Amino acid sequence: MEPSTLMPKAQILNNILDAIGETPLVRLPADFAPEVKCEILLKLEYQNPGGSVKDRIALQMIRAAEESGELTRGGTIVECTSGNTGAGLCMVAAALGYKSIIVIPDKMSQEKIDTLRAYGAKVVVTPANAPAGDPLHYTKVAERIAKETPNSWWANQFGNQQNPEAHYQSTGPEIWRQCGEQVDVFVAGCGTGGTISGTAKYLKEQNPSVKIVGVDPPGSVYAGYWKTRELPSAGSYAVEGVGEDEIPGTWDPELIDDYQVISDSDSFKMTRELCRLTGIFAGGSSGMALCAALNEAKDLPAGAKVVVLIPDSGRAYLSKVFSNDWLMDNNFKPGISAESASISDLVRDKANATVNPDDTLAWAFKQISDRAVRPLAVINPSDQSLMGFVDEQQLMFLLAADDDLSKRQVRDYISNDAPVVSIDANTPWQQALSILSNQEAVLVKTDAGWTSLSRHDLLRALPRLTH
Repeated sequence: MEPSTLMPKAQILNNILDAIGETPLVRLPADFAPEVKCEILLKLEYQNPGGSVKDRIALQMIRAAEESGELTRGGTIVECTSGNTGAGLCMVAAALGYKSIIVIPDKMSQEKIDTLRAYGAKVVVTPANAPAGDPLHYTKVAERIAKETPNSWWANQFGNQQNPEAHYQSTGPEIWRQCGEQVDVFVAGCGTGGTISGTAKYLKEQNPSVKIVGVDPPGSVYAGYWKTRELPSAGSYAVEGVGEDEIPGTWDPELIDDYQVISDSDSFKMTRELCRLTGIFAGGSSGMALCAALNEAKDLPAGAKVVVLIPDSGRAYLSKVFSNDWLMDNNFKPGISAESASISDLVRDKANATVNPDDTLAWAFKQISDRAVRPLAVINPSDQSLMGFVDEQQLMFLLAADDDLSKRQVRDYISNDAPVVSIDANTPWQQALSILSNQEAVLVKTDAGWTSLSRHDLLRALPRLTH
């Protein structure tokens, strides 16, 4: 095995901030895209301690703000983000003793919001459909909060030149060194544009012939503006962390040689294939960038090197890109004919549980509260027949009275008063629609056991049907 060409880090770091950068460059296996002759090299930025490429700019912007006096001891960091910059800023804030307020659009995954709160941030969620310039747009909300909060500093990643500077100082040099001073194509998506601009500036200073390829989702304004220098109308898209509805000051279109637009469905399909076939667990914008890189690589010779920036981890998208339910609900997988669909086509992949009549009510409560299984079916252990479900109304009164549920048995709290208790999964879907017009949820008997279908489940699943 050849020795690594990377500069090794110290075995023991002084703090978490010293772990930022020096992320690995990993070769895409040749059999992933057999039609490609050249090397596809993936820059795995999710190896940063905060989980994304944005750790780099978070540290750079905060250190610069400290040096300028904009950010002082005991201060509050305010930022608008699609999640990753917020996480990076919150991580650095936690390490350095600052407070943080993060503004995030409501289309972002719950995992991202939960991560921000885990770092101790106050999270403000804004409507994703608020247009640029609207007081409810996340950039405007962050700007207002910063003005109203004493001793605060707005990071403003979309206008802060320390954003591209971080990549000029670190990401670009790392890639150039890791590639043995040969890079033919660099491919990256654009959120603020700082990553591609700063990295491109460094790479082109080393070799002006390096081709820089930007990648955009349909609905973003970057690709259209790059081609015409006129701002197109913005649209909607599902991929997170890339694309924009206005042109930020941190993006330099003059450094970009080509632009590709990749659909959400292609981005998500590629992201899942990358994980399944290589073990590289990346987010949806990584699949978008890889689609573009493979397009670029088809005509390149065997000795060429294409570097693709992989911004973040798939762990932030378990409830979206890696959820079959979410993909089907949002038509990123083929729809199901309404004529032939059954209830099984609408049942969601979620926690399931049943209890026996001899189980304690405490155990039943744990299934209802911790695993959100409701209604909770009570099954006869002798023949696996359905006896009813746990009476939640009685359970509620017992909890209010601070009753010891471990001394009570489920058999004494079985309810079967609902008009329809259960239904077979192979029943036509229209029957669930009829039942749920009169009750909140119905138990569904599947080949794997009992599950539930609620009105909320049905509302989310109906867009799967094609009429």
